[in-house]
Formats: sequence, C-alpha cells, structure tokens
Amino acid sequence: MVALPLVGGCQCGALRYAITQPPLMIYNCHCTNCQTIGGGAFSTPLTVLEASFAFTRGEPRIYEWTSDLGNRRYGSFCGACGSRIAHGQIPAAGFLSVRSGTLDDTSWVEPVGDIWTRSAQPWVVLSNDRLRSEQQPTDYAPYIERFRAQGRFPG
Repeated sequence: MVALPLVGGCQCGALRYAITQPPLMIYNCHCTNCQTIGGGAFSTPLTVLEASFAFTRGEPRIYEWTSDLGNRRYGSFCGACGSRIAHGQIPAAGFLSVRSGTLDDTSWVEPVGDIWTRSAQPWVVLSNDRLRSEQQPTDYAPYIERFRAQGRFPG
C-alpha cells in the first residue's frame, strides 16, 4: 500500500507539494501539448482532486494556454528551475493533473491507459493491457475503475 500524503516537488527543491487523498487515476497522455511541455513522447500524470493538492513550499509561476479541444488550461511550474508540476482548467473543474515524475517516490506509478493516441509518436509501442482513447475521453470511469483495481491505496 502507498502511504498518504504523497509528496513531491521540482528539480531544485524551491517548490514542494503534498497530496492528501489517493489519485483518481494515472494514464499516459500523448497530446502535442504534453510532448512540447515535457520534451518527450508523452507525460504520465496522476489525476487528483484539486482540494487534496497544496503547495507546501514556494509559490508556483503560472502559464495559461488553450488545449487542442479549445479548453482554457494552466500549468503550475517552478520559476527557478522550470519544472512543471501540475495542470488545471479554467474555470476550475475540481481536478488537477500532477506530473508523476515530480513525486518523491515513483516506484508505485503504473498508468492504466493512454489518451490522445492519435498524436502518439510512431515509435511508441502502446500496450494492449492498457485502455486507449484517440483523444481526450468523454468518460474517464473505466480509467478510474482500472486504477482502483490496482489496489495501491486503501479503500
């Protein structure tokens, strides 16, 4: 079992955060935004309730953009080292996508699906064991159920 709170931060340590409730799900996002932001083929965010996330050290800088679907989004990042920590939506949807690589302990992180696969890099091999969506799913319930079935958190 993974213990709460989940804690993490940026590369230089100026920003630290805590997550007090279990994530709802973890997936790989292959959208062009995640590719550009992270400089890689995809990101692996964990979705958390916004109310369960708090910065415990430092104040993040914020960058806003419009997503591929036309939604207003924002990213919280460290103004010193540039590490992206979390993404949210404007107006707030009650959820945040937290970059799993910023957690202090990533040993338990295992994505249950892949989204925005239509923009996945051609050399990325998508597992048949994970859920898939060509763009942003309209229903995340199967992702949430699959994550809960992993049994990493009590309840």
